[in-house]
Amino acid sequence: MLSVEDWAEIRRLHRAEGLPIKAIVRVLGISRNTVRAAIASDAPPKYERTPAGSIVDEVEPRIRELLQSYPRMPATVIAERIGWERGLTVFKERVAELRPVYLPPDPAGRTTYVAGEIAQCDLWFPPIELPVGFGQVRRPALLPVLTMITGYSRWLSALLLPTRSAGDLFTGWWQLIEALAAVPRVLVWDGEGAIGRWRAGKVELTEQCQAFRGTLGARVLVCKPADPEAKGLIERCHDHLERSFLPGRSFASPMDFNVQLQQWISLVNTRRRRALGCAPTERITADRQAMLALPPVPPATGWRSATRLARDHYVRLDGNDYSVHPSVIGRRIEVIADLARVRAVCDGRVVADHERIWAWHQTISDPEHVAAARSLRRERVAVLHPVAELDVEQRALSDYDTALGIDGLDGGVA
Repeated sequence: MLSVEDWAEIRRLHRAEGLPIKAIVRVLGISRNTVRAAIASDAPPKYERTPAGSIVDEVEPRIRELLQSYPRMPATVIAERIGWERGLTVFKERVAELRPVYLPPDPAGRTTYVAGEIAQCDLWFPPIELPVGFGQVRRPALLPVLTMITGYSRWLSALLLPTRSAGDLFTGWWQLIEALAAVPRVLVWDGEGAIGRWRAGKVELTEQCQAFRGTLGARVLVCKPADPEAKGLIERCHDHLERSFLPGRSFASPMDFNVQLQQWISLVNTRRRRALGCAPTERITADRQAMLALPPVPPATGWRSATRLARDHYVRLDGNDYSVHPSVIGRRIEVIADLARVRAVCDGRVVADHERIWAWHQTISDPEHVAAARSLRRERVAVLHPVAELDVEQRALSDYDTALGIDGLDGGVA
């Protein structure tokens, strides 16, 4: 068989050098007919092996008969019906090759997203251990990262939360939406406890979620159980986070994790996406313009509770105790907390302001509160137990002389 190298040289000599067929035969030592065939051929020679046939060829007509009547019949059942007693591997391969001929076409559907229409949300739990202060380390199950990606532009947002409770989840969710500067019309969630669930064939959103989406004016859609394809965009983002963001990184604290995460996301959103043919930064403007505007009043998020401050003048939040100024002991206060701060307010006045601690079972005291409590205790003791002034009688020295039997001025004894 003529090699590709000889075929190429024959065509070069004939087309570029202008040599006749006889000269090419003399130069290359190749037969005249082979030279003629190479000049006439537009494609390089290719070796094609004649099919040797298969042991399944003789039973193929019977396989076709069964598939024509029952296109989805399993290959093992077909083998049993025709009495096949040899290996099943080659038999199954032939059935798989023939079956599509008898099945109706089943084209795959392509999911498309309209600008501003949808965003998928979920929680990702990075497989790491993260130090949170006071010698404590959190395992992956206690490190919820809230993620959100828009359908049209594939704009990714993410934030590590202290807990997956409603107070922290909605606070973080609002931060992501506020940073997006617009509200997607439909927000897709999995069956997260703080969001809602499927019950009796319909979605039941939590009261906090209803209040949140009502302020935004958006729709919250909860996927059915065991339906990961419904939010495949965010699932692929989680896989990308584990393969691209985590490797080779170390984190000193939750704040450090979030700083590195935001830096990585700002870079990822500028990278070209194969599905889009462009980067999310090239689509996000059109996406935002089609979304809903941010509400004039932000939704109520975070931890909120009202209580009467006890003599202990500490309030507990997420397993930690935070001091409050003791001047409002016995009065009603409102405790307000977000992802970063813990505050207490009494009659419109801030009486406590602490950094929120991610570690558990800690007592956080403001030195000013401790000093004020010590001063108030001293004042109270002075009021309840005053020290009385005593009148002491002054006795004359002669009284002591008489009592001791000393006589007169000479010091003699009587």
